[in-house]
Parts: sequence; structure tokens; C-alpha cells
Amino acid sequence: MTSPQNSASSPSGIGAALGAFFLWGVLPIYWKSLQATPAPHIIAHRTLWALLILWGLLAMQGNAAATLRQLRQPRIIAWHLLSGTLLAGNWLLYVWATLHERIIEAALGYYLNPFFNMLFGYLLFAERQTPLQKTSIAIALAGVLCQFRGNHGFPWIAITLALSFSLYAVVRKKSPLTSLPGLSLETLLLAPVALCWLVTTSPTLGATLRAADAQTILLICTGFATAIPLLLFGYAARTISLTTLGILQFLGPTLQFLIGWMMYREQMTIERTISFLLIWCAIGLYAYSLRQIRQHREESIDTSP
Repeated sequence: MTSPQNSASSPSGIGAALGAFFLWGVLPIYWKSLQATPAPHIIAHRTLWALLILWGLLAMQGNAAATLRQLRQPRIIAWHLLSGTLLAGNWLLYVWATLHERIIEAALGYYLNPFFNMLFGYLLFAERQTPLQKTSIAIALAGVLCQFRGNHGFPWIAITLALSFSLYAVVRKKSPLTSLPGLSLETLLLAPVALCWLVTTSPTLGATLRAADAQTILLICTGFATAIPLLLFGYAARTISLTTLGILQFLGPTLQFLIGWMMYREQMTIERTISFLLIWCAIGLYAYSLRQIRQHREESIDTSP
């Protein structure tokens, strides 16, 4: 029997997943509202304000001291410094792409992310893929190849976003820490860099924060824009099946794609259209393969003595 803590039909878990992916999907609108602020400044603020929120949550749970004790272990520091760097690089490129009319290409990167995860799982962790999953990877890669003659040539933004987030997942597998303590350590380790960047590049930082104008408030709220979807995602991951989570995650890049195309009028060339059609075919095969695996497992459980 499926535990209620890991049920594919848990209404609260599905609601949390939809909330997380919806927020990630509409974040381009938020970043566009900060158009006057350079992307590195946005990421520096995002890191520092997320740090305050995440450590506040840890303190409320009574886990702050235990998380700080992890800093005594060089291995933990090394892995989370690396994972934090990958995450910050992913954030930076995504925000930069949004501010420079490359939302559709960024969406392509997050469509590709599950396929890169499968590829790394096969190469690094000896995870086995079904023939359908291997076919979906091949079709997704064909979709990428179609964009080599697109608006901006080689889709390096999409490839880098997918690669960096997949590598982040690989590195996080090396740490025993769960989502909230792990992310809290990452922001703590990155905070000195973020603070130094703001202090050295924004000599009027203190005056800007005291001004409390609309842009300042939006910068402060980047912490909430970071923490809320991550917390919703963490709850969803604990309460619904990974199969359901894997299918729902495509809501985020779909919303990004629609926002870039319909709201900000980014160009859809014939190459880009064919590319996305292939990616969506790959997603359909991927979702179907996950359903098959789940049915096979359920049948195995039902027929076991």
C-alpha cells in the first residue's frame, strides 16, 4: 500500500508542486521588473536575502545550530561550496537571459534538464534507462541541434542552464544534508562573495536600502522569490511520487516559454518551432516511460507473495 507520505494523489503535495512550478514559471516577469539592475547585483541580493529567510526558518525549526556544526566538516564545506557555485551560476545566467530577451532559450534549458539528469544518472551512477527513455534523450538532443541555426546560433544559454542544474543535482547527491539545511549552507558560503560584490560595486548601497523605493523592495523580495518555491518543492518531493513530480515540473518552462513568446514577443523562427516540437515529443515519451515504470512496480507489488 502506498504511504500517505508518498502518494501520487496527495492533494497538498500536488498543490505544493503546482505552486512551486507556477512561481518558477512566472519569475521572468519579476526579473523583468528589475530591468534597471544588473544581473550580478540581482543575484547578490537574492543570495543575501534568501540567506536571512532560510536561516530564520532553520532557527524556527531548531535546526540552525546543527546546520552550523556541519561547517566543521571540510568535506561538507567543499561539496556545498561547489554546489552553491553551480547554483549561483545557474541563477545568474537565467536572470541575465531574462533581462536580455532570451527567455525562450532559457525555457529550453529547463525543458532539457530532466534529459541531462537521465544522461548523468546513466554515466555517473549506473542508472538504467528504458528504451523509451533513451529514445526521448535522443529526440531531445535532436531538438537542440535544430536550434544551431536559430536566432542566436548555438543555444549556449539552454545548454549551460541544463548542464549547470544537472551538475548541481549530481553534487548535492554527495552531501547527506536535506534540501533546507543544504541550501542554507550554500547561501551562507556564498554570502561573503555577494556582500563584497555589492559593497565594491555599489558605494551607495546603504543609502539605496534606506530609500525603500519600489526597486529596493523588489530586491529585498528576491529572497522570498527564491525561498518560497524551493520550500514548496521540498514539501512536494516528500509527499508525492517522483513520477508525478517529474511530469509536473514541465509546467515551469512551459510558462516561461509562453511568457517569452506571447508577453515579450520573442521571435519564434521555424528552427525554434521544430526544436520545441521535438522537445515536447521527447517529454511525452519521457512521461509515458515513467508511467510504464510505475505500473510495472505496482504490478510487481500486487503479484508478490
